[in-house]
Amino acid sequence: MRNSLSYVSYKDRKAVAADLKLIYSAPTQCEAEQALVNFAEQWDKQYPTTSKSWLNHWNRIILLFAFPPDIRKAIYTTNAIESVNMCLRKVLRNHCSFPTDESAMKVIYLAIHNISKK
Repeated sequence: MRNSLSYVSYKDRKAVAADLKLIYSAPTQCEAEQALVNFAEQWDKQYPTTSKSWLNHWNRIILLFAFPPDIRKAIYTTNAIESVNMCLRKVLRNHCSFPTDESAMKVIYLAIHNISKK
């Protein structure tokens, strides 16, 4: 999604994002294909690279439709991963250096343990 919007001007991003959401949030593969065709018809004149990118990766994208919507959202959402990375950076930033590799591993382990409680 982010990659697709990088080709789009700022003034059109909300509209393009809404149309892309119809593709990846479609309940079935057939409906997603139809949404992609509709997207291409509407936006190819201005942003041909966006639909071309989706078409080039379509074989990978359709694999998501084998899963229920809740699982699909967890697969294509990176918020959880980004949150873990941010928390680890925050913990590691407070320590300038570690005397041993083992001490660094302990800090990382404790940070992940605290993150998993959330």
